[in-house]
Amino acid sequence: MSVSQRGRSNATVFIVATILIDAIGFGIIIPVLPRLVMEVGGLDLAEATRMGGWIAVAYALMQFLCGPLAGNLGDRFGRRPVLLLALAGLAVDYVVMGFAPTLAWLFVGRLIAGVFGASFGPATAALADITPPEERAKRFGLVGAAFGLGFIIGPAIGGLLGEFGHRMPFYAAAAFSAANFLFGLFFFPETLARENRRPFSLARANPVGALLAARKLRGVLGLAGILLLWNVASMVYPATWAYFAIAQYGWSNRMIGISLALAGISMLVVQGALLGPVIRRLRERRTAMIGVAVAAVGYLGYAVVPYAWFGLTMIVMTALQALVQPSITALMSKRAPADAQGEMQGFIGSLNAIGAIAAPLLLNPALAWFTGPDAPVYFPGAAFVIAAAFALAAFLCLALTRRVRDEVQMPSSKA
Repeated sequence: MSVSQRGRSNATVFIVATILIDAIGFGIIIPVLPRLVMEVGGLDLAEATRMGGWIAVAYALMQFLCGPLAGNLGDRFGRRPVLLLALAGLAVDYVVMGFAPTLAWLFVGRLIAGVFGASFGPATAALADITPPEERAKRFGLVGAAFGLGFIIGPAIGGLLGEFGHRMPFYAAAAFSAANFLFGLFFFPETLARENRRPFSLARANPVGALLAARKLRGVLGLAGILLLWNVASMVYPATWAYFAIAQYGWSNRMIGISLALAGISMLVVQGALLGPVIRRLRERRTAMIGVAVAAVGYLGYAVVPYAWFGLTMIVMTALQALVQPSITALMSKRAPADAQGEMQGFIGSLNAIGAIAAPLLLNPALAWFTGPDAPVYFPGAAFVIAAAFALAAFLCLALTRRVRDEVQMPSSKA
C-alpha cells in the first residue's frame, strides 16, 4: 500500500516538524544549562563546564544505544508508533527536568531524553520511504533546515525565557513536544509499506549489530568513519558554546540565545538556498568537503580571536558547515535497501551519538582546564582547536576516499 499524495504531504510536514521540535527542545535549554548546573550543584563555571560535559555524555549514550533499536522497531512496526511514543515521552521528560532539584535529577532527565530523542532515525527513514533515492539529498536538506530553524527558535526562546528563571525553557520544550504529538496522532500516516517491513531482530537492533549489518554495504564503513570525525568536530557548539561564550565574551543567557539563533538562521539559509544547487553541480562528496573545510578554518578563528564581534561574524561564515551532514547522510542512504532505511538511519543516529559522547569527553575538559584556576594560560579557545583538528581529519579522509559510484537502491535485505 502506497501513501497518497496528501498523505505524503502530511507525512513530510510531520517529519520536518518532529525534527524541528527535537531541535527546539535541544536548543531551548542550551542558554540556561550552564547557570542551572551552577545553581543546582553550587559549582563555579569551570566545574559546571566539566559537569555539563558529563550531562551531555549521558544524553548521547542513550541515543547511541537506542538509535538502532528505534530504527529496527520502525522497520518492523512502522514509523508512526515509534515517533508518537518518542514525542509523548519527551513531553513528560521535559516537565520532570523542569522540576529537577538536584544534579542527579538532571542526569536522569537527560538519560530519559536520550532514549526518546532517538527519533531522528525513524523520522529520516520515514522521509526516505516517500522520497526517490535521487531526491533524498535535497529532502534530507529539509531535515537539516528544520534543525537549523529549531536552532533559531529554541535558543532564542530559551535565552528570553531564561531571564524569568533557568527552568522556564524546559516547560516550553514540553509544550512543543506535546503539540507535535497531537498533530502526528491525527494527521501523520504510516509511510512504510507492509511489503517493505521485516522481522525485528535483536541482533541487529543494537550498535554492534547495526555496524555488522552496515559492513556488508559497499562504501558505508568509510563514510561512517568520516561522519564520526565530523560529528566530534561539529559537536563543539552544543557541547561547549554556552560555556565558551561566558568564558570568552562574558555573555548573558539572552546573548547566548541570540548567538545560537544567528547560527540557526545562517544554517537555514545555507540548507534552504545553497544545498540543492551545490549538490547538483558538485555532487555529495565535494559538497561535504567544502563545508568541512570552512568549518575547520572557522573553528581556529574562534580560538585565536577573542573579540565578540568576530565571534558573531564567524557564526555566519561557518554556516557552510550545514552542507556536510545531509550530503554524507544521502550517500549512506543510497547504499541501503528499501526495507533497511530505518536501520541505516538508526546506524547514522548511533554515529551521531558516538560523536556526541566523545566530544564532551574531549572538549569540555579542555575548556574547563584552560579556564580554571590551575590553567597554565587562560585560553577558552582550546576546545575549538581540538574541533578544528577533527574537522581537518574528516576533510583529508574525504579527499583521499576513492569515489564510490552512486548505486541505485539495493534490493530487499530479506534475501
